[in-house]
Amino acid sequence: MKTIIITGSTSGIGLGIAESFALAGDNVVLNGLGKADEIEATRARLAALGAGEVIYHGANMLKPDEIADMVETTRTRFGGVDVIVPNAGIQHVEKIEDFPPEKWDAIIAINLSSAFHLIRAAMPIMKDRKFGRIIAIASAHGLIASPYKSAYVAAKHGILGLIKTVALEGAEFGVTANAICPGYVETPLVAGQIADTAKARNMSEEQVINEVILKAQPTKQFVQVGQIASLAMYLASDQAAQITGAALSIDGGWTAQ
Repeated sequence: MKTIIITGSTSGIGLGIAESFALAGDNVVLNGLGKADEIEATRARLAALGAGEVIYHGANMLKPDEIADMVETTRTRFGGVDVIVPNAGIQHVEKIEDFPPEKWDAIIAINLSSAFHLIRAAMPIMKDRKFGRIIAIASAHGLIASPYKSAYVAAKHGILGLIKTVALEGAEFGVTANAICPGYVETPLVAGQIADTAKARNMSEEQVINEVILKAQPTKQFVQVGQIASLAMYLASDQAAQITGAALSIDGGWTAQ
């Protein structure tokens, strides 16, 4: 039985990953936004899936001390931390000259800096236990760029650099660090991107889906949350012990072009 912390796990990709680990009987620490009663309903539903415990910690990704407290709470409750999944993220789409500085700061803080703070807090525990799996949810935009997404692209590129560095530091301690780089996934975040891109490019949402988003993915299909969760489960396993410092694309062929 492993213990997993997943940020941004009350919806979307993070929730899908949490469900998979809970179903496997692992202990899961949920984190993310939402109404208290809805979060509790999600926690209870996941707890019923397997033998492990599921708890919620409301750490604000803008506050390093709260992130550290989430890690320490997990260690105290379960005796350690085996897997962390830095997944929390936000998006804003706008031309660089009109990009609000406060949006830049928030995206860098939540999409990149929060991953650093989570890893920084968990790494000593993993090193001591001679086991750890760090699985960052990056993006195809960690490998390539798209217009109007300067902060998001910068943050996701930063995640890949962070993961490579951490992989080297953890290599002799049984700690691996990898990044999953999804293409467009059917999630609430992508739904928001569709609406924002439509506004920025003066297009209909249907045009954005067909002419922008699925145009980028040769398979012409959205990536499914369950597919990402399956890859995360594999990276957390003993079979993936020699995979570290990797950026693993799951993008329908987008970055192969």
